[in-house]
Amino acid sequence: MVHIKSEREIDLLRASARLVGRTLAEVAKSIRPGIRTVSLDKIAEDFIRSHNAQPVFKGYRGFPASLCISVNDEVVHGFPGDYVLQEGDLISVDCGVILDGFVGDSAYTFAVGEISAEKARLCKVTYEALYKGIEKAYAGNRIGDISEAIQTYCESFGYGVVRDLVGHGIGRSLHEDPQIPNFGRRGTGRKLKEGMTFCIEPMINLGTPDVTTDSNGWTIRTADRKASAHYEHMVVVRRGKAEVLSSFEEIEAVVNAPYKDLITHGEATGN
Repeated sequence: MVHIKSEREIDLLRASARLVGRTLAEVAKSIRPGIRTVSLDKIAEDFIRSHNAQPVFKGYRGFPASLCISVNDEVVHGFPGDYVLQEGDLISVDCGVILDGFVGDSAYTFAVGEISAEKARLCKVTYEALYKGIEKAYAGNRIGDISEAIQTYCESFGYGVVRDLVGHGIGRSLHEDPQIPNFGRRGTGRKLKEGMTFCIEPMINLGTPDVTTDSNGWTIRTADRKASAHYEHMVVVRRGKAEVLSSFEEIEAVVNAPYKDLITHGEATGN
């Protein structure tokens, strides 16, 4: 069942989403070669709790950490641990909080030092695909319109669109209806109504769309061990144009995003 949110509920979701953005920005300040991923997790947990919120991932179905930190060929649900970040790594950081009873959830892929043009281009296309999906998330459209926009754009660059994982509704719970796949057909799926809130989150692979699951039962990685990128926004369906509840603004005040580097250097090509 899809719960249509009131404006009061949307205000609370927006506050939670914005706290996630500030948390990711705080983590971004410490992303560099030589730092252990478990240290980033501690930074996030301390920051979240200092703002009278709780990390919603920690303990969720047994997940052990406050962040999902996925490096290089890890798509999502990576465990923070003793891994030391290396120059050229790609690191996806997914963060969730619960504040005043409502959940915020967002993700961003960061470059560790200087990354290859190949990885930067993957980030740029995945980032752009997120916004192409958001452009279709308005009242009267269907979920398939979002899915098709993401899939068509990413596959035009030869990238693999992960089928095994999807975006999701969000509210008082981390995962609500509806599911938002990153692949599909225009004009299909549930019709979008004002007040629906959900996360759109392209998970795009440099190579095959196929994935495997590690022995820990959580970490998803690309089957060919090539890099993956992941960006996520929370949105609310409105008439004519979706409202994005989460924000990358504070993150991008801290980092020189890889897709921006690519544009600056004139290396980007495509549609």
